[in-house]
Amino acid sequence: MSFTPDDALDLLFPAELIPQHVKDELPPDLHIRPLASTDYERGHLSVLSVLTQAPDVGAQAWAAQFNSMRGGGAGGVPATYYILVVVSRETDRIVGTGGVFIERKFLRGLGSVGHIEDIAVAREMQGKKLGLRIIQALTHVSEGVGCYKTILNCSEANIAFYEKCGYEKREVEMAKYAIGRAHTPRL
Repeated sequence: MSFTPDDALDLLFPAELIPQHVKDELPPDLHIRPLASTDYERGHLSVLSVLTQAPDVGAQAWAAQFNSMRGGGAGGVPATYYILVVVSRETDRIVGTGGVFIERKFLRGLGSVGHIEDIAVAREMQGKKLGLRIIQALTHVSEGVGCYKTILNCSEANIAFYEKCGYEKREVEMAKYAIGRAHTPRL
């Protein structure tokens, strides 16, 4: 499969939000861009499977989720989801991904907080600073759309990595999974 340029894709958000300095730091055989409506075929779910269960929901369900996430931005409503991917120019396959979603608040003068989620790099591409580049790009997007802070959750084992990305350990995360729904997709 030959590499598909950004202008030939239906992107989740404007590619201009990804900073040029992050693009410049990637190896020349890789490209970073927003998630595209055709990225199911480029292996988006298989890259996410390095994190946790990412069952193949099928192209139609994946596309419906993509369109639902793109729903923001219409009628003056700001976008909420900014998912990006790193693509191999040689294979046109996804080798890394991550996202930031924007939480709008009443606090801090109607401020917004960016929540970074689902940072994943294909096993064969780990150790090439792709995770760092993804975090840098997502932090820039978060700040670029006006967030007063950007936060993320991680395991104890990943604290050192995120500190290298400029993040600091703060507070404590708590979670409660709905019984029987922790891994069930909502369509």
